[in-house]
Amino acid sequence: MTESVHTVGLLPSARESGCPFDPPKELRQAREHGPISRYPFPGGFEGWLITGYDLVRAVLADPRFSSRRELMRHPLIDLGDMRIPPAPPGEFLLMDEPEHGRYRKLLTGKFTVRRMRLLTERVEQITTEHLDAMEQAGPSVDLVAAFAKPIPTIMICELLGVPYEDRGSFQEQVDAITAGGSDEEQLAGYLATQQYIARLVAAKRVDPTDDVLSDLLDTDLTDEELMGVGLLLLAAGLDTTANMLALGTFALLSNPAQWAALRAEPELADKAAEELLRYLSVAKTFQRTALEDVELGGQTIKAGTTVILSYHTANRDPERFADPDTLDIRRKATGHLAFGHGIHQCLGQQLARIEMRVAFPALVQRFPTLRLDVAAEDVDLRPETADIYGVRSLPVTWDV
Repeated sequence: MTESVHTVGLLPSARESGCPFDPPKELRQAREHGPISRYPFPGGFEGWLITGYDLVRAVLADPRFSSRRELMRHPLIDLGDMRIPPAPPGEFLLMDEPEHGRYRKLLTGKFTVRRMRLLTERVEQITTEHLDAMEQAGPSVDLVAAFAKPIPTIMICELLGVPYEDRGSFQEQVDAITAGGSDEEQLAGYLATQQYIARLVAAKRVDPTDDVLSDLLDTDLTDEELMGVGLLLLAAGLDTTANMLALGTFALLSNPAQWAALRAEPELADKAAEELLRYLSVAKTFQRTALEDVELGGQTIKAGTTVILSYHTANRDPERFADPDTLDIRRKATGHLAFGHGIHQCLGQQLARIEMRVAFPALVQRFPTLRLDVAAEDVDLRPETADIYGVRSLPVTWDV
C-alpha cells in the first residue's frame, strides 16, 4: 500500500462555468494525481474512486467486483443501518451471474447488430418527420422537445409495443422520472411507469404484437420479471440517447469546425457518434463492490468495499486518448467506455449508435445554419447529480 494516495470529498455536483462538456474540475484533478483515489462514503465507510481508463476497464471485466445493488453504498447520502434493496426482478443490470446471464441471454437475440440495422430505415423515417416538423414550426424551436427526445422515445415505444394512443401519457410519466424534479415527483413518475408497463405486459399476454415484450412471452419469465425488463430497456434506451442527441448537438454547435466537417463529410457520421459518446459520456459513473480483497492500481480494495467508476474521466484519460479534451470527429474513438465494458456492456448500444449516426448528419444537412438561440452559458443544463447528464432544453434557430 503506497503512502500518498489522493482523497476526494463528496462527488462534485457542479461543472465549471463555461465548461459544460468537461467533467468537474475535482474529478479531473483526481485523475491527474493517479487513476485511483480514496473516496470516504457518507457514514464513514471507506471507498475508492477510479478515474483512469485502464483501471475502470479492468474493474468492469473483473468478476471479483459485483454489480449487485444491495451491496452498494450510496455515494452522497448516509443511509445509516438501512441498506439499498436488491434490484427488482428483471432489472439485470444490477445483478451478477448467474441471474444476470439468464436474463441477458434471453434478450441478446433481440439486439443483434443485424436486427438493429434493419431498424435503420425506421430511424431515418422518424428523423425526417421531425426535421420536417421543425422546419414548419421554426425558425426557433427547443431541440430537446422537437428532435432529441422524440426519436428515441418513438423507437423504444415501438420496441416495447406501446400503443400509439398511449405514447403521450407514457412520455409524461417517463419525463417525471428523468427531468430532475423533486424526489416525490420522480417516485410518482416511476410508480406510474411501473404500473403502465405491468398493464402493458398483461395486454401482451392477451394480444401479443411485434415487439420485444411479446417476443419474451414464450420464455419462463414471469409478468413481474417482464415488467422489470421493460423498465430496464426503457431506462437504457430513452434518456441516454435523448441526452446524447441534445448535448451532442450543443457540443457540435460549440465547435463550429466540427459542425462544418460533418456537413461537408456526412460519411464521418460513424466516427462522429463514437467521438461524441467518448467526449460527453452522459452516463457518468457506475459502481461495483469487491467480493474479495483485490489488488488494484497498487492499492488493496477490501472485500465489501464499493468503488465508484468515473466513465467521463476514463474517456478523457490522456494515456488512452491523445488530446482527450478536444472534440475531434475524425478521431478513431473506438474502445471508449460510454457503453461500459464486460458482461454488463449496454445491450442496446447498437440501436443508440444507429439513432446518432442517422440523426446528427441529417440535422446538419437540413439546417446548416443552425445555432443556439440563447447564450451558451444560459443553456439549461441538468445538474451533475442527475443519473444522466444533459440539457433540459436547447433553444436553437436558423436562417430561413
